[in-house]
Amino acid sequence: MALAVKALFFDVFGTLVDWRSSIAREAEALLKPKGLALDYPAFADAWRGEYQGAMEEVRAGRIAFCKLDVLHRRNLELTLKRFGVADLSEDDKRKFNLAWHRLDAWPDVARGLARLKRNYLLAPVSNGNISLMVDLARRNDFTWDAILGAEIAGDYKPKPRVYLAAAAAFDLGPQACMMVAAHSSDLAAAAALGLRTAHVARPNEHGPGRGEAAPTVAVDIAVKDLEDLAKRLEV
Repeated sequence: MALAVKALFFDVFGTLVDWRSSIAREAEALLKPKGLALDYPAFADAWRGEYQGAMEEVRAGRIAFCKLDVLHRRNLELTLKRFGVADLSEDDKRKFNLAWHRLDAWPDVARGLARLKRNYLLAPVSNGNISLMVDLARRNDFTWDAILGAEIAGDYKPKPRVYLAAAAAFDLGPQACMMVAAHSSDLAAAAALGLRTAHVARPNEHGPGRGEAAPTVAVDIAVKDLEDLAKRLEV
């Protein structure tokens, strides 16, 4: 499928990385040796469950913009309390919060990005902060041309400025950019601004059978993974 697109922008959490399994693993590695037996996937779900509410505080102007690492730390405190985890040291909490910097990619991602980079500019347009995106890229061999998204825009998706600032960073109009995501809401927000859209199926993002296997909104392309996207874009 030939499209007049020069840049591909990627959602990261869920689309490129398996946050649920990774956070559950990190929780178990920290808490189990301390004698804490928890439902670790449920802990991951609960921590992630605070994500949108925390960002909405920024989007609504109730608090000033701050990096996602800061919001994750606030959400970690809430989640630890909910699960009855007390007496973690400050150092443990700091290391635990950086679990989001150690997420593992879905198996298709590194190969897919390497193919796509032959023909397109590539950048994350994520709510994650720059240092988080750098660490995930180095861990998983993501081959970015730039790191864009929330910290560049000073706001969180789906606010329009996040998508538009990414396009402007590459000196491109929205129509020359494609948002790639596993979340229909993200794609709908991008499409409303004139970006092209590609939906990547991640049916197990929130656990087995608990993710988007197909888009719920109109998109330009719907694919099973990033290698499929490269094929559809004739790379």
